[in-house]
Amino acid sequence: MQLKHLKTLLTPQDGAAKVTCMAWAPNNAKFAVCTVDRVVLLYDEQGERRDKFSTKPADVKYGKKSYVVKSMAFSPDSTKIAIAQTDNIIYVYKIGEECAVTCLVWPAEYAIIFGLAEGKVRLANTRTNKSSTLYGTESYVVSLASNVSGKGVLSGHADGTVVRYFFDDEGSGESQGKLLTHACPPYALAWGANSIMVAGCDKKIVAYGKEGQVIQTFDYSRDCSEKEFTVAATSPSGQSVVIGSYDRLRVFNWSPRRSSWDEATPKEIAHLYTVTALAWKRDGSRLCAGTLCGGVEQFDCCLRRSIYKNKFEMTYVGLSQVIVKNLSTGTRVVLKSHYGYEIDEVKIMGKDRYLVAHTSDTLLLGDLGSNKLSEVAWQGSGGNEKFFFENEMVCMIFNAGELTLVEYGNNEILGSVRTEFMNPHLISVRLNERKQRGVEDSKKLAYLIDIKTIAIVDLAGGFNLGSVAHDSRIDWLELNETGRKLLFRDKKLRLQMYDIESAVKTSVLSFCSYVQWVPGSDVVVAQNRGNLCVWYNIDSPERVTMFPLRGDIVDLERANGKTEVIVTEGVNTVSYTLDEGLIEFGTAIDDEDYYRATAFLETLEMSPETEAMWRTLSKLSLEASQLHIAERCFAALGDVSKARFLNETNHIADRMAKEYGGDGTEHYQVKARLAMLDRNYKLAEMYFLEQNAIDEVMEMYQELHMWDDCIAVADTKGHRELDNLRRSYYQWLMETNQDEKAGEVKENAGDYQGAINLYLRAGLPAKAARLAMSHDELISSNDLVNRIASSLLKGEFYERAGDLFEKIRSNQRALDCYRKGNAFRKAVELARLAFPSDVVKLEEAWGDYLVQQKQMDAAINHYIEAGCSSKAIEAAIGARQWKKAIHILELQEDQSNGMYYLKIAHHYASIQEYELAERLYVKGGHIRDAIEMYTQAGQWEQAHKLAVKCMSREEVTGLYVSRAQELEKDRKFKEAERLFAAVEEPDLAITMYKKNKMYNDMIRLVAKHHADLLTDTHLHLAKELEAESRFQEAEHHYIEGQDWKAAIIMYRANDMWEDAYRVAKARGGANTHKQVAYLWAKSLGGEAAVKLLNKFGLLETAIDFAADSCSFDFAFDLARLSMKDRIPYVHLKHAMYLEDEGKFLEAETEFIKAGKPKEAVQMYVHNQEWASAQRVAEAHDPDSMTEVLVGQAKFYIEQKDYQKAETLLLRAQQPEVAIKYYREAEMWSDVLRICKEYLPNKLAVLQEEYEKEVMKKGSRGVEGLVEQAREWEQSGEYGRAVECYLKVKDASNPSLAEKCWMKAAELAIKFLTQEKAIDVVQAVGPQLVQLQKYSAAAELYLNLDLIKEAIDVFIEGEEWNKAKRVAKELDPRFEDYVDQQYKDYLKNQGKVESLVGVDVMAALDMYAERGQWEKCIETASKQNFKVLHKYLALYATNLIKEGETERVLSLYSHHGVPANSQNFNIYKRMVQGLLNLPDRDCAEAYRMWADLRDVLQQLCENLVKSSDANSSAHEEFEQMLLIAHYYATRSAARGVDQLSTVAAKLSISLLRHTEIIPADKAFYEAGLAAKAAGWANMAFIFLNHFLDLSDGIDEGNLDALDHTDFQDTDIPFEVPLPAKQHVLEDKREEIRDWVLMVSMDQRVDQVLPRDERDTYEASLVAPSTGIRSLPCVITGYPVLRNKIEFKRPGKAANKDDWNKFLMATKTTHSPECQDVLKFMSQWCGGLPSAGFSFH
Repeated sequence: MQLKHLKTLLTPQDGAAKVTCMAWAPNNAKFAVCTVDRVVLLYDEQGERRDKFSTKPADVKYGKKSYVVKSMAFSPDSTKIAIAQTDNIIYVYKIGEECAVTCLVWPAEYAIIFGLAEGKVRLANTRTNKSSTLYGTESYVVSLASNVSGKGVLSGHADGTVVRYFFDDEGSGESQGKLLTHACPPYALAWGANSIMVAGCDKKIVAYGKEGQVIQTFDYSRDCSEKEFTVAATSPSGQSVVIGSYDRLRVFNWSPRRSSWDEATPKEIAHLYTVTALAWKRDGSRLCAGTLCGGVEQFDCCLRRSIYKNKFEMTYVGLSQVIVKNLSTGTRVVLKSHYGYEIDEVKIMGKDRYLVAHTSDTLLLGDLGSNKLSEVAWQGSGGNEKFFFENEMVCMIFNAGELTLVEYGNNEILGSVRTEFMNPHLISVRLNERKQRGVEDSKKLAYLIDIKTIAIVDLAGGFNLGSVAHDSRIDWLELNETGRKLLFRDKKLRLQMYDIESAVKTSVLSFCSYVQWVPGSDVVVAQNRGNLCVWYNIDSPERVTMFPLRGDIVDLERANGKTEVIVTEGVNTVSYTLDEGLIEFGTAIDDEDYYRATAFLETLEMSPETEAMWRTLSKLSLEASQLHIAERCFAALGDVSKARFLNETNHIADRMAKEYGGDGTEHYQVKARLAMLDRNYKLAEMYFLEQNAIDEVMEMYQELHMWDDCIAVADTKGHRELDNLRRSYYQWLMETNQDEKAGEVKENAGDYQGAINLYLRAGLPAKAARLAMSHDELISSNDLVNRIASSLLKGEFYERAGDLFEKIRSNQRALDCYRKGNAFRKAVELARLAFPSDVVKLEEAWGDYLVQQKQMDAAINHYIEAGCSSKAIEAAIGARQWKKAIHILELQEDQSNGMYYLKIAHHYASIQEYELAERLYVKGGHIRDAIEMYTQAGQWEQAHKLAVKCMSREEVTGLYVSRAQELEKDRKFKEAERLFAAVEEPDLAITMYKKNKMYNDMIRLVAKHHADLLTDTHLHLAKELEAESRFQEAEHHYIEGQDWKAAIIMYRANDMWEDAYRVAKARGGANTHKQVAYLWAKSLGGEAAVKLLNKFGLLETAIDFAADSCSFDFAFDLARLSMKDRIPYVHLKHAMYLEDEGKFLEAETEFIKAGKPKEAVQMYVHNQEWASAQRVAEAHDPDSMTEVLVGQAKFYIEQKDYQKAETLLLRAQQPEVAIKYYREAEMWSDVLRICKEYLPNKLAVLQEEYEKEVMKKGSRGVEGLVEQAREWEQSGEYGRAVECYLKVKDASNPSLAEKCWMKAAELAIKFLTQEKAIDVVQAVGPQLVQLQKYSAAAELYLNLDLIKEAIDVFIEGEEWNKAKRVAKELDPRFEDYVDQQYKDYLKNQGKVESLVGVDVMAALDMYAERGQWEKCIETASKQNFKVLHKYLALYATNLIKEGETERVLSLYSHHGVPANSQNFNIYKRMVQGLLNLPDRDCAEAYRMWADLRDVLQQLCENLVKSSDANSSAHEEFEQMLLIAHYYATRSAARGVDQLSTVAAKLSISLLRHTEIIPADKAFYEAGLAAKAAGWANMAFIFLNHFLDLSDGIDEGNLDALDHTDFQDTDIPFEVPLPAKQHVLEDKREEIRDWVLMVSMDQRVDQVLPRDERDTYEASLVAPSTGIRSLPCVITGYPVLRNKIEFKRPGKAANKDDWNKFLMATKTTHSPECQDVLKFMSQWCGGLPSAGFSFH
């Protein structure tokens, strides 16, 4: 045998990983391998791995690594494999069976979940094309469903189990694995957003909670039309579920407010058959259903639909999902709340591009353009938000002074700041608008904190980048696209730029009316007055490109590689194209693409802008270490030295790159040279020294002649050439004549003598003196001191020489030197010590020197010290220290200094401090100067006051008048006026103004001083000015004098018609200017008049005016010259004038010329000249002939000559007019005569009118009508006769009316057609019914076979027997109709007793409606059981609404309690109402609780026999029975003193039922019971919890309730919130006081007592073991040991409590306790053997 290697099935590992066993399957198709990690791998015969599974330990508590697989073997049929393990177990696994896939979902990418018939749920990975088992069960997989997010899967199995599996539980903490077991296979399985819906073949739909508890059940098992449920589907939002069955789709919607499912109206489709598949469109708008017969139906899913602005369709497919469709483009957007909140109204804003919608807790925003949607947390603000959509990236929301930013597509608020300035021009947001290297997320905001302060915020990092304070109000700001620079403009139109990184503010432009960043770049465009300003490189704001403009910039456009500035120049729009290349350079710089920037700059000629760009590029390329580009930049800039230096550096970098790789820029020599280029020599030194390149450092410093640094490095490093360096350095200094530096070297070396010699040689005696004075050994050398002193004096360094002499104590020489050197401070200090007598002279000399140096201020104190007051005052005046000068002056006793007062006073007068100046003038004796000052300042009153003090009134007046006249001569009229006013001589001022023809000022003064003469003055001046031909000024005064008509007359008199017209239009009424224009034209006449009137558009008006004013000649002239069509109008006006004058013939002629002969005819008719009227009419207007004849007829009618009038009217062919006049005269015979002859078609109408007139006349009229009808009848006109008879209506004579109506009916039946006869009878019948002639009316109906109408008449007359007989004999079909009407009659009449015999159910309904419940129940009890309990339920419902629950209990206690599911709610409400009753914890309440207990026991017994046995409702009623039993037993125990502890235990046991019992009431009663029993611990805890519950009731929720005390007990945490307080306020306050008192008592342990289970003694469940004990039937406490068991399972009692209860019952013979035992005997299946006999 030979072995050939085929392939490696399992790759070996680095360490030990033993393969423990392997086995081949008997069918050769499978190969199994088990590894050391206890995983079995399955391969096919080709060696491809097909599956793997992990083995499991015998006991999980020992861990997964507690065993090793030792061996395995396949079954003979190869379908199973046995695994032998070291933990003493063999597992057998089913493998390799090919099993049918039964269902499949694809919830997440790459992951398909499918179920198999064998019960496994597997995952197929589409990426690897492999599948694996998620989990396995033993039951067929019938359904799969994923949750809304696709992160979890439910599988339903044939045995009813539902299993949950999560890929990611999203932090919910929900459990995995078996979730619940349904009553039947869950073929219909749906996972909604809040619960799970399961349905199957039992016709029930059950809603389960997140942990498998039942929360709702929809039972259709009693619905015969319902079949099993086959399939379910959840809407994409998880808010709706559709479940399919036979011919029907049931729809359930989740109600967030009630946290439950609501069933909508089911969709029923006949012949649809069983629904086998459902599929919901992802946007929730469509649902498709597949059927058993192969049909597929599509349904629209919509809660509501609306049209918004006729542009968008809103489809609400769920509470939290809306589809928005653009009707014009057809595009759709799905708006969905990710949190499942209900969406309110959706609005579309911002030019129909942006969506805004609110939910209760969030805000939804969307961009229809980019299809980006956001949902952010948002608390309701009453809809007061303002939304701004100017930025396409972000929505700005302003509310109550707060700005919130939301980025579209992001579900978190981007940022929020406080600002009151919500103007898009005052807020700038930039979000990643241009990519920047090294910056992943650039989100910046600039906004105003106040009107002068800008804040800049980094939204990504959430911190402030800086703030900009400005000195003026800011009205515009904008960040650039990278968020690095900010432009802003203030109200003074000053444009500023702020660099955010460097925090530097730069002024860019003044008078800026427009500014904007060019999109996609950092180029700025602005307008300054008439210039277009462009900054291609904003980093150099001084370099600006300007173009002259003749308009204003309105926009900036950049598209298709072109940037244009749009400018409006008048009505034209002009575009200016910017240099796209320069813009592109800036973009390349921002993108750090320096090669592209260089290539672009190569194409440009050198200019200031280009130079700035080369300079910017050089800086940036150096920072980016792109040295070749930097070299090119410096070459372009002409910086040869830097270019050469960089060229050498590049050579070094290239060489190093070849040797060591990389680009060479990281080599220390390159880095050091770059530091040298940046003048950072210390950094270059550091780079060299890091590589120990000391020689290179020293070489660098020597090349730069930085010997000190070079020597310092050599000294530090101990270089061998240190001494040579120093010598070389000194030698070099001497060779280059750097004596000072050489001296410093000598000084540092300690050779002070040599240093001083070198300093003196260098001409630096001061430095030599400093060195000498700092060393005593040097100062002791007289020769050296003399040499230094002579050099200092020679160089005029007197102060330093003085210091030197003072040092050697040569004080006189020192003082002389200080004086020569003007070092007076040192001189004074020395004199005070050595020469005190010279101090005063020195101070004066010091002051003189300071005055010479123009330091007047400093000189003042020195003069004061020297006692030179005059010089001090002059110095103070020279220094403009005026107050100090006054102070010094006032301290002087010498009056010779008075001249200084005048100087100082002049100063204060010049700065308008007149009061102080006046005081100084007076003090110096210069009063007239003070008066002159006030006069020149125009303060005449002050001058006057001053003058009065020192002059007489006449002198003052004379002074002022003469001064005013002088001013008048100088034409200083205002000043002169003030002087006249000061001395109260206004008339002189008026005369002055009049003399100088300054009429305006004259009028002003007249108005001020002589207001009564103002109008006369105006008119007087106007006439004078008119006489002087100064018409314009005269006009002004006429108007001011309120006589504008005089102005018009003035202009007319002087033939100045234009001005007259102007004044008339401005000042006159609406027609005044037209009259002036008319007079102007009339004065011109002819063609000139026409032209003028045409100019004003008044030609037609002028013609009208001329005609109206009887100027017919002028009117004819105007009309003939320009408006010939107006000539007839003028003729007409003339004719009317002549008519008014009585000139009829002339008027006739004019009327005919005007083409109005009819007016001539009317004129003659008006004047009753009939012949002339006929003549004119016949000759010129034949149509008027009729009018003439009619007018003449009217005349005769007024004369009562009707015959002539009729003749004329008939001649005029106006018979209707004749009829009209005859009608008015009530001559009806003539009316009917003329009508028959000439207007037969109107005869019927007139006949009818005649009949109405007759009727109005009362009985006489009716008789006439009857007579007329008889005439028609006799003449054979039966139709008209019938009509006449029907018209007879006489309330005073009903018998006549009845006869007439009967006659009409008789004639109609005999002579008219069947249809007409029916109409007549149907008209007569109701009339007879009104007269209560029921038999006559019915007889008429029966004559025409109108049987129903006849029956209705008998019914209305309450003749029921006749109605029944007619129905029975003539048409039996109406018998039921008559019976029903009879029932309704009895109902309406309230004859219930009679109705009972006819329709008992209707009678019962009537009793119920009337509230006669006792009668209703009494009657219903005589019917069957079902009827009785129907009305019992109605009565009970009514009583519950009225709060009479005890009466409901009495009802059901008396009549029994059926197990009808329809009544369950009534029973529950009854129980709840009884539990809510106050003050029922007493012995007196026993009967009520016992009745409730007995009713609930009866109900539960009935439920056991019904189809609802073991249902959730049955369990709930069993629980209520237990509660009622506890309440009844407690009331019984309350009446027996020995059983007080039993009553307390029952109150405590009731706490485990607080989901039914009101929680606050239960804890209150339990606390009081525990307190009464002396159990202080429990009393404190229960009553404390009661107080918390009461507070929660007041607040409206129990979220803040603390359940810590009830951990590990069976007292429920989640209890319903009681609707009201069940304990009164005063009792709650008592409890609050007691709890507070006990809480201070250290003896009370605030914990619940525990028993031997280490569990709360009243808890049935022990949390440590999970074991649930039975409750004691006496106390409700857990039965642990010494228990007494009853025959019925689940019923037991604690022996001690049982015996105590029995003993108490025997000793007290309490009937209540006996009744309790009797109940327990029935309830528990009998009492124990040591029982109790009931007496």
